[in-house]
Amino acid sequence: MLSKSQARVFFLGGTGLFSAIFLALSLDSMRQIPKLTRQDQLTDQVVRGKKIWEDNNCMGCHTLFGEGAYYAPELTQVVARRGAPWIKLFLDDPQKMFPGQRKMVRYGFSDQQKDDIIAFLTWCGGVNLQGFPAKPPLRDLMRPTATTASADLAGQPEIFRTICVACHSVGGVGGVVGPALDEVHKRKTREEMLAWISDPQGLKPGTAMPKIEMSVERRIEIVDYLLGLARTPATAAPVQPARPAVDPKDFE
Repeated sequence: MLSKSQARVFFLGGTGLFSAIFLALSLDSMRQIPKLTRQDQLTDQVVRGKKIWEDNNCMGCHTLFGEGAYYAPELTQVVARRGAPWIKLFLDDPQKMFPGQRKMVRYGFSDQQKDDIIAFLTWCGGVNLQGFPAKPPLRDLMRPTATTASADLAGQPEIFRTICVACHSVGGVGGVVGPALDEVHKRKTREEMLAWISDPQGLKPGTAMPKIEMSVERRIEIVDYLLGLARTPATAAPVQPARPAVDPKDFE
């Protein structure tokens, strides 16, 4: 059993030791903040985007860095998930991109304001948050199975590579909201594809695919690319998605 003097020394020594550790860790964290937050990339455009974010109370619905409301999606990595061209279309008209689903207000942002917001979100996505947001444990199981040799990124039209892949996949690369398009040439004719891309809502009211304004030339470019996948050699065996490192008991 400690005497009073020994207890005092133990208390003061322990307090001093852990206070020093706390201060050292705090100083180290402060030293790393400029690098982790990419302060050198805080351009005027990023600052303007942050002001638009705050002025419109975007955190009243969304979360950023885990802070905010949970009514709408978390946006820390939204640029990596969707891409800048898709986000710009969405900001222009949220209801158009998600017919009958999204409740987001159409703010009427100018092109400059949309670019500023995207610059701010791009900066946010590059901040080192030490593993946040966590990767969904079942994400790998939702990866589309590849039925063509590769996504042939070099041959993809720009609009397909920057917008369509947010929902669709080719060669196992892309989104899973819409169907994979590797073998769409087996299901649809050229005329049917052109008509569908031109006005999905007109052909199937309520479908999740929005009507995206584009020239006839761009629609033809997309269809030619999809039809060209028929000449892409098939993989020897379907690519199986990797299983996530999770314990099935976590979901019981």
